[in-house]
Amino acid sequence: MSKTDILEELIKKNNGYLITAQAMKKGVSKTFISDFVKEKEMERLARGVYITEDAWPDYLYVIHLRNKEAVFSHESALAMHGLMDCEAPGINITVNRTYNATHLRKEGCTVYTVSPELYDMGLTEGTTMFGNKVTMYDMDRTICDIIKHKKRIELQTYQNAVKGYMKSPKKNLNNLMRYAKALGVEDTVRLYTEVML
Repeated sequence: MSKTDILEELIKKNNGYLITAQAMKKGVSKTFISDFVKEKEMERLARGVYITEDAWPDYLYVIHLRNKEAVFSHESALAMHGLMDCEAPGINITVNRTYNATHLRKEGCTVYTVSPELYDMGLTEGTTMFGNKVTMYDMDRTICDIIKHKKRIELQTYQNAVKGYMKSPKKNLNNLMRYAKALGVEDTVRLYTEVML
């Protein structure tokens, strides 16, 4: 397979995105990638991330590609779970407390930090509005996070999310209560489930 074929295959696999690090792992040099990008008139979205002219810029996906430790959470996760009436206001991410997220804050992301034992709890794969796969928290963990940080969430968003979750056939109450206990919101979650179910 030629180097051009390798790059075109990566672009196809990544919905119009070319990630330099992936191409280099396949044995393609930076010089060849640079020439290919210029020839195809690809747009640079971020360091090492390029898109074809017919692809939509998906900043959630770019953040995911550049920060494997970043997990979409709170309003960003609510939007991907269909628990928000509108697009999320900004980008919300959770990282392990040991991860240096200064660059994410500089890019305008709201960053939450958690202990290592809470970081993996509820991890799942989600899909952005442009069809790209990213790491996020499942619906049950997301609701617990929203309840835990209620003061930082817009009231209407909060109410709609909790009501939408309680009506959802996808909810998992066993996970919800397990997460609620670990995150210290068990009493509030128990009250909501008693009142709303």
